[in-house]
Amino acid sequence: MRKVLVIKTGVANLASVVAGLRRAGAREYFSDDPGEVAAATHAVLPGVGAFAAGMEMLEKNGLVEPLQKRFAQNRPTLAVCLGLQLLCAASEEDPGVEGLGIIPEKVRRFPDCLRVPQLGWNMTEPTPGCALLQAGYAYFANSYRLCEQPPGWTASRADYGGSFVAAMERGSILACQFHPELSGPWGLGLLKRWLDREDAAC
Repeated sequence: MRKVLVIKTGVANLASVVAGLRRAGAREYFSDDPGEVAAATHAVLPGVGAFAAGMEMLEKNGLVEPLQKRFAQNRPTLAVCLGLQLLCAASEEDPGVEGLGIIPEKVRRFPDCLRVPQLGWNMTEPTPGCALLQAGYAYFANSYRLCEQPPGWTASRADYGGSFVAAMERGSILACQFHPELSGPWGLGLLKRWLDREDAAC
């Protein structure tokens, strides 16, 4: 059984993530220790809430550098919802707050003409080259999104007032704006593919 470290960010409801991992055949453990986060075979960066609060907790616990190192080494890591946004350089949600900078892009709010948050199911379509991401309906709960696919990543896209990045992958790194753990059998399949992927530098 695969052991997966779930990072304690203080801004996430971990119950659904844990339930999803267990359904996918994994066993979770929790930590906010920088050494454990850096060394874990598989890790999940969950998140629900504000960009600034998420970064504050990562900085407080000394997790910024270990996470940057994980991504630089392409270690198997899953980022969910706010977790994906924290990978970016900044967010319109909290101007002046720096993100992890893994992705040199800014997260932007949906246009004012749309109801936010986007709450519910939306179709996702992978771009060419995806190994983990497949077409299907995913469950979203977001007011902000990444508009452009970053260089070096493959992605799936969804449409809500315009096309945006629904999820992206690079080797054994998977970042989802949607909640795979709440996305039914399709989301469970995605979690299993991520857990089974073995091409990262460990």
